[in-house]
Amino acid sequence: MSHKKDQKRYETMKRLNPDYQGFRGHATEPDQPGQSPLQGVTCAVCGRKRNVPLGVAMQQGERYVCQNCRDDGKE
Repeated sequence: MSHKKDQKRYETMKRLNPDYQGFRGHATEPDQPGQSPLQGVTCAVCGRKRNVPLGVAMQQGERYVCQNCRDDGKE
């Protein structure tokens, strides 16, 4: 993008949200309210690692079955 387009985009974002501070880099992600932290858990059926909410990960632990396996009836 050109500098002019970047400035217009920034001004539009600032107008829509007065608290907008601009892009802060890929390393810092904005917090999304209402979203629980995720934890990687390995599915007991297919062995694939899935990101699930922390509460589900703690509750099911090693017995976790991913949604794909549940949909396929592989439980």
